[in-house]
Amino acid sequence: MTISDLQVQTDVRRALEEDVGAGDLTAALIPAQQTARAIVICRESAIICGQAWVMEVLRQVAPSARAVWNVSDGQRCEPNQPIVEIYAGARELLTAERTCLNFLQTLSAVATKTAKFVNAVAGTRVAILDTRKTIPGLRMAEKYAVRCGGGKNHRMGLFDAMLIKENHLAAAGSLTAAYQAALRLKNTAKFIQVEVETLEQLNEALRAGVSMVLLDNMSLDQIRQAVKIADGRCSLEVSGGVTFETIKELAETGVDRISIGGLVKDVQAVDFSMRFSKPSHESEGPVSMPPFAK
Repeated sequence: MTISDLQVQTDVRRALEEDVGAGDLTAALIPAQQTARAIVICRESAIICGQAWVMEVLRQVAPSARAVWNVSDGQRCEPNQPIVEIYAGARELLTAERTCLNFLQTLSAVATKTAKFVNAVAGTRVAILDTRKTIPGLRMAEKYAVRCGGGKNHRMGLFDAMLIKENHLAAAGSLTAAYQAALRLKNTAKFIQVEVETLEQLNEALRAGVSMVLLDNMSLDQIRQAVKIADGRCSLEVSGGVTFETIKELAETGVDRISIGGLVKDVQAVDFSMRFSKPSHESEGPVSMPPFAK
């Protein structure tokens, strides 16, 4: 589970520009030389995600800070468990606080929800995938969070794979015509997938030699029939209207993948808080920050 330094730096720079702008007016009330100790606490059981972003916020706002993590990305914490302890200048910590927590609460929410779905299909062959239904500007971060929760990434965007959907089929004239055009234009696409809405379309896809089929908004009975029809000749993915209540039955049909837009777009932020206290010993003041682990 990795994310590039440049991507994290870009995410954080944009977030700080949005929040801090020309400067933190309220933090200026605190003496410049005052140091502080802060503990970030997670108020609920969750899969933690966002360490790299927190560390980058500190690097950009409080470069002399030191942070000690008790829980790493991808690990579960218990309610009221301390996640990270930070020593830095009080002003800088106050400025960094909300941006740090914003990344933690959002990315941990995605990782936690993903883990819930992954655990629900344990023992089946199914992989849980995300979609392109992400917050603009945070796609790479959110897809990283899906991986922290045990899920897998579908395509990163329109640039790395081809998914032929209903409107593509309508514009091309037929499923077969669209797929043949895709084969001619494949170039660097890591895969070509065709979305079907009926069993008749599935049969056409199989005749055309499609190796990856997306079953869109089919009923449970239709999905079971699709698995029998395909008989291992292509990989089958289910998408559309997937809920936690239906995920187990869907996984047991024998499909290979289930993609869920709600892993990202329908999450509730995890509850984190940061609590400050002045260091009791001078040695607890700011020291050089170690490089963060990814």
